[in-house]
Amino acid sequence: MIVGSIKVAVIDDNRQLIESVRKVLDKETNIIFAGSGNDGHQALKLIEREKPDVVLLDLVMPKLDGLGVLEQVGRSQGEKPAFIVISAIGQENIAESALERGACYYMMKPFDEQVLVRRIRQAYRQRMLMPFSNSDFGGRTYLPIRLEEDITFMIHEVGMPAHLQGYQYLRDAVRMAVLDRNTLHSVTKWLYPEIAAKNHTTSHRVERSIRHAIEVAWDRGQTEVLNEIFGNTVHQAKGKPTNSEFIAMFADRIRMKYNIP
Repeated sequence: MIVGSIKVAVIDDNRQLIESVRKVLDKETNIIFAGSGNDGHQALKLIEREKPDVVLLDLVMPKLDGLGVLEQVGRSQGEKPAFIVISAIGQENIAESALERGACYYMMKPFDEQVLVRRIRQAYRQRMLMPFSNSDFGGRTYLPIRLEEDITFMIHEVGMPAHLQGYQYLRDAVRMAVLDRNTLHSVTKWLYPEIAAKNHTTSHRVERSIRHAIEVAWDRGQTEVLNEIFGNTVHQAKGKPTNSEFIAMFADRIRMKYNIP
């Protein structure tokens, strides 16, 4: 699986719809089809086994309906997927019930392919900012794997090309800032030299490469994604953030998710 990819499961009793969604997802380079189910019980088993990032969930299903699935997953421990409810029922009270039980979006069938893909990416970004309950930072059993994926996804989403050297340096910088908050107090004296030593280069080149990567991402105009991830702290009118500000914003969001003090 590609690091930073989004695992999507589809729960619906309509096999034709599942295959249609699967074909849409197969066209996306960083979205992976993580399996399907035909009823609520299969949904719970699939979520526990595959741990998808996003679940497309029908409301009307045999054995256990979509609202029942949302309720049971909501009561469970550990990290939960983001839910996008898909339904042919357009009643406002039903949509409100799904959203109250934790669904990110409510989409009416049939839906536009591009809108579906956009909602999946948005739901995943929302999930990234959800606190990870019962996270044991000291145990480090969960953190190293998903930390890399979350950082990679965030950097990719703001429009930073992966081929830039600064992209790799920034990933290292954010990871170090997440694991040790004090890193941000010594960016020039400690952070850059550590990354430079790891990559057999100089601190100046690390700083310059990160700066270039941030400017490229900023100039691409991904303001919608920047605002969605960082809230109202980033606006083009205020000018480009410094390296330290950019690293700090990424690290703070990740620390919030994992409940890292």
